Amino acid sequence: MKMLFTILCFQCFVLPSFCQEAGFNEDEMKWVPLYVKVSAYNSVESQTVGHPALSAWGDTLQPGMKAIAISRDLMKLGITHNTPIKIEGFDGFYLVKDKMNARYRKKIDIYMGLELQKAREFGNKHLKIWYGIPTE
Repeated sequence: MKMLFTILCFQCFVLPSFCQEAGFNEDEMKWVPLYVKVSAYNSVESQTVGHPALSAWGDTLQPGMKAIAISRDLMKLGITHNTPIKIEGFDGFYLVKDKMNARYRKKIDIYMGLELQKAREFGNKHLKIWYGIPTE
């Protein structure tokens, strides 16, 4: 029950602040579809270079965040730090908070905090995502 309360508090109070921090309104976005390979990652030393909770853009990752890492080739499409991403089969949206090693192409990693088993069980999938581009 305590975990459910924590998750609900995060979604109701923390996630909206990410939207404000990123400076966008979901209704004022053009959502561009894209098929990518999707896997999961954790903030543990064995999966990173340097501090496990520090992203490539300098964000501090915390368990429960709806964050993703992107392959660097996706930046050519306009996907960058704090770009909102909707993922097929997942509720809400995720914010781009990290970059992957340059060897990856057309791929995202969903941040799963310290839940190693959950990330392993997720495995690798090919899913449709939508990335938000501001319509001005």
